[in-house]
Amino acid sequence: MDGKRLQAFWNQEVKSLLAVYRQFETLLPNSKTAGAEHRGEDGRYVETLLRSYLQKYLPKDLEVLTGFILRPAVKLGDNNRSRSKMKDLHTTQLDIIIYDSGTYPVFQRMVDTVIVPPEGVIAVLSVKKTLRDTEIQAECNALLEASQACRCDEVSPECRRRGPFLALVATASDLADKQKPKEENVFEKLQTLYGSGSVFDDMIGFVGDLSGWHVFKARPPARITSSNKVAKYMYVELDDDELHQGFQYILSGILSVYYDKTRSGVKRPGYTAFASKPASMIGKIAFTSLR
Repeated sequence: MDGKRLQAFWNQEVKSLLAVYRQFETLLPNSKTAGAEHRGEDGRYVETLLRSYLQKYLPKDLEVLTGFILRPAVKLGDNNRSRSKMKDLHTTQLDIIIYDSGTYPVFQRMVDTVIVPPEGVIAVLSVKKTLRDTEIQAECNALLEASQACRCDEVSPECRRRGPFLALVATASDLADKQKPKEENVFEKLQTLYGSGSVFDDMIGFVGDLSGWHVFKARPPARITSSNKVAKYMYVELDDDELHQGFQYILSGILSVYYDKTRSGVKRPGYTAFASKPASMIGKIAFTSLR
């Protein structure tokens, strides 16, 4: 099997990403603990670093942003009023939103911080400098809520558009339970969060530390039956020459949503909202054809 060039290329890129962060630690060290002096800036630097690396390799129509998803209860498409009995809904602030701004509009933008409608969301990532045991469930729950907010169409589940790729990404990890393998620790938290009635797309696709390991969700077969209607989570421990796998998996997950055939039928998003104010007709002019 070939592909060695790409494996070597992505391995160098991941090592470069991790090395750039270590330079940040070197220039602004914490005198008492590992990491940089200011923990808040430490985390934001990792987030900015990952965003910059992702942006380099994604199609130009995809922007790597941060901010909120707003799903307004307004008319969609030509005259779709399926949200008319709902309420406006928004997410908490999300570390990374991969957004198709080549196709869909944005409500508000302040540099890279945005408020966007759900139709253009391709992926949502939570980013941690160091992934800790106590953070996994809360972060996965925030991603679950973001995925549910992105459920834009009201057709049957089999005909819905594929949901965004979800990931919890770190550059280091410190999982507290030393008596239990990290993969079991992570999986138990996912089991607690996702019940038997879960939607596959709402379940996180990647949890991992780019410097050494990750848990990922395998796609189900094309034909779903009662016997294979399960989300299979897999675990990979990485050697130094295998660090490319985590970053490649994230890129593949983003692109698999972007190019998925269920997302090819572009429909007008819910973007405007008029008050119920009657308008009076002032006249009529005949035309010969619609187009």
